[in-house]
Formats: sequence, structure tokens, C-alpha cells
Amino acid sequence: MNAIASAKPPMPPSTKTVRVVIKGRVQGVFFRDWTVQNARELGINGWVRNRRDGSVEAVFSGESDAVNEMVERRCRLGPPAAAVTAVNAFPSDEAVVEPRQGFQCKPTV
Repeated sequence: MNAIASAKPPMPPSTKTVRVVIKGRVQGVFFRDWTVQNARELGINGWVRNRRDGSVEAVFSGESDAVNEMVERRCRLGPPAAAVTAVNAFPSDEAVVEPRQGFQCKPTV
């Protein structure tokens, strides 16, 4: 048996989906647009929206390392005018948009 025939196919990267609520001064500072840009840059699918309580809510779905980068690093900093005081992430089994649709902004709830 040759090396090519016996080689195992590469393992797909692990994926995860989380729902995130970001609190602080996160509305009126372009947080949603910034989130869409960063999520697309990382190849993450999902959505972001403002909530009437002043927070921002998002669902991130994609390669585990990219989702972790988005939640643990980028959302904790936010865009320059933001002042993030809390980022709460919860595992989610929500079906997100099809990969071809990528990441989108939803209306306020």
C-alpha cells in the first residue's frame, strides 16, 4: 500500500455556535457594523442586533478558534468608541444562516 492510499483525510476543524450578550456603551458607537466586519473577516456565520435594554446580542457560528477570537478578544474590546463592561457567552444550538449568507445585522428587539 502506498503512502497516498493510506493517508487519512484531514480532520475538519471543530465548530461551535455561541449566543453572546455584550453590555456597556455598545449602542450608538457602530458596534453592529464593527461586529459584521470582524465576523466576516474571521469567516464566522451568524447575526448581530441591538436590544432595547441597551445591550448588543449576537450569534457566532464557525471554526472554534475563530469564534473564540471573536468572543474573547474582539468583543471584549469593541470598536474605538465603545466601552464594554461585560461579555456573556452561552453555548447555542440555534440554526444560523447558510454559509453563503455569512454574517448579517438584524433589527432591534
